[in-house]
Amino acid sequence: MPVKIEKPRRIEAAATKPKIIDEFIGNVNTKTSGHSIAHMRSPSGWLEPGQTPEFDEYTIVLRGALHIEYAGGEMDIRPGEAVHTKKGEWVRYSTPGADGAEYIAICIPAFTPGTVHRDED
Repeated sequence: MPVKIEKPRRIEAAATKPKIIDEFIGNVNTKTSGHSIAHMRSPSGWLEPGQTPEFDEYTIVLRGALHIEYAGGEMDIRPGEAVHTKKGEWVRYSTPGADGAEYIAICIPAFTPGTVHRDED
């Protein structure tokens, strides 16, 4: 039988400016450890610490642009585009553009604070 998810659960983000994370599926909202799906909204000027996660992350940008730094380069992901960052790769996300960004993030296995391995300040 299908399971309706009435609403997401808001999660606090680690970054320079407040970012809205609404987890629909994952460890917090549905106790799902195999994958997580969250709706993210980052303001202009948002920057999170670099990380080397133990999960694959698939990101689909809906609005604005997501800037990604990785070992060896950087790229921008715009509306209608997606990116796959692989577990074990160093990556840092930011939204330096005037519009910030709105996007969907899917992590396999599900995101947990203990498996993201953020850079130390």
